[in-house]
Amino acid sequence: MSAPQVKDQAAVSIFDQVLHSLDTRKRVLILGESELMGDLIRILTTKRRHWFDVVGVLTNESNRVGQSILGKPILGLVTELFELVERFQVQTIAICVTDRRGSMPLDTLLDLKSMGLEVIDGHQLYESECGRLSIDELKPSALIFSSGFQRRTGMLLLKRLEDVIGASLGLVLLAPLMALVGFLIKLDSTGPALYKQTRIGHRGCPYVLWKFRSMRQDSEGDTAQWAQVGDGRVTRMGRWLRLLRIDELPQFFNVLKGEMSLVGPRPERPIFVQKLRQQIPYYDLRHTIRPGLTGWAQIRFNYAASVEDSHMKLQYDLYYVKHLSVWFDLSILFRTIRVILMGSGAR
Repeated sequence: MSAPQVKDQAAVSIFDQVLHSLDTRKRVLILGESELMGDLIRILTTKRRHWFDVVGVLTNESNRVGQSILGKPILGLVTELFELVERFQVQTIAICVTDRRGSMPLDTLLDLKSMGLEVIDGHQLYESECGRLSIDELKPSALIFSSGFQRRTGMLLLKRLEDVIGASLGLVLLAPLMALVGFLIKLDSTGPALYKQTRIGHRGCPYVLWKFRSMRQDSEGDTAQWAQVGDGRVTRMGRWLRLLRIDELPQFFNVLKGEMSLVGPRPERPIFVQKLRQQIPYYDLRHTIRPGLTGWAQIRFNYAASVEDSHMKLQYDLYYVKHLSVWFDLSILFRTIRVILMGSGAR
């Protein structure tokens, strides 16, 4: 090999080392094959800010080694963890094993953690990166021993004070607008301006929710229906009310009565709750706090129009329930204003 070629190879090697040193992404190795593993790979590889580099997956099945999952290679067996961590310069190990009894290399994981590597539960990493809880394979023990779901008395008092002040100001400042909206609804279609409907609230108790009527009177008949995109039951005025979320303003009265909060999971109708609690795990956990006029799910996900949509929204709702705080509420309220101005998520 000539001297210029040696110099060129040396330059390339140095350049590669510089690029590697500038790469601030954490190199992640996923331990175990599961539905959570697939969800985690999608989240870590599709985020706009690529903070993680998934180097591959470890499995307990020898015949799976060498294959790939969602574009990521199955590098080896779980028993080869220490060797593969060193070979691929792994910094974070995400545990996505479904049944951990007898299938976890605990001694190796403890050694790696003591050496400074990050060993993290896959559910926790998923939660921190996408702002929702992965509930399908989540064990009850993970919720029981979680550091979240705090209900400090002082925080609850501040949240209630926030609700009373916010709802009172909303009713006073928006009274002229609400009067005008009621008048325009009466002009646009026959029927009352206000519409009441039974919803499920705190601790699973039913209550009467008030809204401005945005659909034709008696549009549902005897059968409850999900709202759909371009729903033909919505009146001309109702389209604008839903686009700007003005139809929800009468719920300030529900907030003052203590039936709702400014921020929380959106309440559902009893017939839908009965169906959803049978099909979606941990569904009733959303009823451990008051339902909200707006919520984390409302600013992060579209309107729920099916069981699948409700499944996704529950993941956001439980994230909110777990991380409940006044500061989180204020952040959601400010983001809700932006969502209203953009007119997104309405049906």
